[in-house]
Amino acid sequence: MQFARVLGAATATVKHSSLEGWRLLVVRILQRDATSADGDPVLVVDAHGASVGSRVMITSDGEAARTLVGDDQTPIRWTVMGICDE
Repeated sequence: MQFARVLGAATATVKHSSLEGWRLLVVRILQRDATSADGDPVLVVDAHGASVGSRVMITSDGEAARTLVGDDQTPIRWTVMGICDE
């Protein structure tokens, strides 16, 4: 589990069939201080309705991603686990 800040939503006209109907977000993973960026932005699947600027908890657990989208062949790696209270 890591904390991240939502930068915006991603729109894909062509995508893997397992991602149809899922909201895709671009997030920046945060360092321990919860404010500084740690690396490049990543693409996550969001089932919780996070908005731009929200701080979210994300996971790179492949099993969680496959279970969430219901497809063992999904290419997605990151998923939102929850939205943090500020």
